[in-house]
Amino acid sequence: MPKINRYVDIDTVEREAKKDYIDRHSPFIRCNETGKKGEKFAITVQVGNEYSHPDDFDHFIANVALYNGETLLARADFVPGTLGGQDSKSQVEVTFQIIPTGKKLNLVAHSYCTKHGLWESDPVVVTIEE
Repeated sequence: MPKINRYVDIDTVEREAKKDYIDRHSPFIRCNETGKKGEKFAITVQVGNEYSHPDDFDHFIANVALYNGETLLARADFVPGTLGGQDSKSQVEVTFQIIPTGKKLNLVAHSYCTKHGLWESDPVVVTIEE
């Protein structure tokens, strides 16, 4: 099993370089707190909150995956240059549209950096109404 890196509150980190490293690799889930059963529900995963990740040929975000518990819901794969290349300042951002069927979602996102491995978001719980 690969090592999974996790976001830590960057306000508690003293060195700016470490804040940059943690933030630009970490996925963040953005969605409503509630959804409706059987209706489309948008979930955005953004890699980096305050910092953007490089998009070099040998150092880039290769994929972003979204899970409900242990079940893979969706995944987006990228090749180098997809997000503007070396000089780009854009962040990796993907919006997945799913149709919930249960009573709640236990969402977790992963981002994979070709140089620094697998990173996991904080979990987000979504209540699904009838």
